[in-house]
Amino acid sequence: MELTLTQPDDWHLHLRDGDMLEAVVCHSASHFGRAIVMPNLKPPITTTAAAVTYRESILKALPANINFTPLMTLYLTDTTSPEEIKFARRSGVVFAVKLYPAGATTNSQDGVTDLFGKCLPVLEEMAEQNMPLLVHGEVTNPDVDVFDREKVFIETVLQPLVQRLPQLGVVMEHITTMDAVRFVESCKEGSVAATVTPQHLLLNRNSLFQGGLQPHNYCLPVLKREIHRQAIVAAVTSGSKRFFLGTDSAPHERRRKECSCGCAGIYNAPVALSLYAKVFDEAGALDKLEAFTSFNGPDFYGLPRNTSKIKMIRTPWKVPESFSFSFGDIIPMFAGETLEWQPSLI
Repeated sequence: MELTLTQPDDWHLHLRDGDMLEAVVCHSASHFGRAIVMPNLKPPITTTAAAVTYRESILKALPANINFTPLMTLYLTDTTSPEEIKFARRSGVVFAVKLYPAGATTNSQDGVTDLFGKCLPVLEEMAEQNMPLLVHGEVTNPDVDVFDREKVFIETVLQPLVQRLPQLGVVMEHITTMDAVRFVESCKEGSVAATVTPQHLLLNRNSLFQGGLQPHNYCLPVLKREIHRQAIVAAVTSGSKRFFLGTDSAPHERRRKECSCGCAGIYNAPVALSLYAKVFDEAGALDKLEAFTSFNGPDFYGLPRNTSKIKMIRTPWKVPESFSFSFGDIIPMFAGETLEWQPSLI
């Protein structure tokens, strides 16, 4: 069995920099036409000039004869200025601004400490410039249970934000709860959307502990209960335009995952399309797959859909146990397992 799809885009991707960038970019570029590239490097990408430089590094790292367009983002801080948003819009290479609550995830220590107190003029300018805000939707208050941080963020930050600035486009990234599904569905279509990862569609929090601690299933936001996973699957396979593909593929060296204080992040770029196909196939919704992977994202961002095509072929293949590079190994999601769907460019 084969499916022909408009080439997908990845609307939430970590490519890192340096040797790591050169190692992983081909796994995304060989499947996706475009990707929204996260700005949480060290130091973070906080200016348009830095985004332009980072974009050039990505393009330089691409294998020959691969057509891949990185869509850059800025890292929102307490000191980001409205003028920087204007520069970003005029640049033609920056497509969104990312909100990391300070301390929420990898390299988020420079993130926002007071969104309404310090960033309101920037958010107003973003609305004026039609520049979406991409949100890591978790509070960082240590008194809030880690499994409740998304729900509390919706209640205390996102709901007040969309009420105060209804014209601001918002993408709630990597949603993990039925609360997020309900919130996105309650908002005006076209103003608030969500990206969804393979891991939050296929895994629940048991996957962190089955057979011992599983560091390669650890990501942020952390995996949740099965009822939340089921709610997210139902949402994305319903045909709703509010949800679209965002892998949150986040590579780390094996030794930084398998250690006493392991990094958060799942490397799914080599298997993402196979896993999304698995989810839609098992839900009996393969007819809805193309909209999720290829239409809803560009439609939300006001960008043209890709014209190139890919095939998804039902042919079993085994995921590599690891990818080895000069700096170390990277373990992919579902390492060593057999998947039923395989993408192929036409």
